[in-house]
Amino acid sequence: MPPNILFGGILLRGEKMDINAVKEQVRLLLDSDASGHGFDHVRRVEALALSFARKENADETLTSLIALLHDADDYKLFGEENEASLPNARRILTLAGAEEPTAGKVIAEIKRLGYSKALNGVRPLTPEGKCVSDADMCDALGANGILRTYAFGAKHDRPFYLPEIAPREELSAREYRAGETATGVGHMFEKILRLKNYMLTSSGKTEAETRHRATAAFLDELFREENDENLRKKLQSYT
Repeated sequence: MPPNILFGGILLRGEKMDINAVKEQVRLLLDSDASGHGFDHVRRVEALALSFARKENADETLTSLIALLHDADDYKLFGEENEASLPNARRILTLAGAEEPTAGKVIAEIKRLGYSKALNGVRPLTPEGKCVSDADMCDALGANGILRTYAFGAKHDRPFYLPEIAPREELSAREYRAGETATGVGHMFEKILRLKNYMLTSSGKTEAETRHRATAAFLDELFREENDENLRKKLQSYT
């Protein structure tokens, strides 16, 4: 029997824990998603979170587990009841052989991830959760963030841009979760362009600034081509 392995103070059962099993189960769960929350998104978040973890001295195994499972019960995909109890994440951790306290720490941090929770002041507490939170928000920015916004809108029959519909002003967590954003551009003003202010690590802040500039540059060009000086002017306050 191989020895137990200690990672960052968390005891992982070396003979049981199988992170590849976690990846495969998450792939099966999310691979068919076409709304921008599929396994391609999860893979990018894991890779970016791990790059942050190495710079922030966070545990890589825990970072991977939190990243891989962060959308396994997302309310946008599975409903608010799943988000509250996280049955998919718990099932996958059990199948992969994760035991307490590893599974408990992963579950606790997943419950603290997400933009609507951040609006209520609920943020991850561990370095690993902070790295995943920053990576997840960064993936909503930049080139992939634009593509994901477009994909989500297409999935839900939401136009990307309508000049007659102005973005809503700053939203509360309840308004964000309950209200339907009318356009993809509206969503970018209401959430995406604000994300750089929610970074928790120095690595995340640096990456978010780069991606924010790319997002703003895309929108500026869109509004220039559409002769939409109102939104172009509004965009300046987000840069």
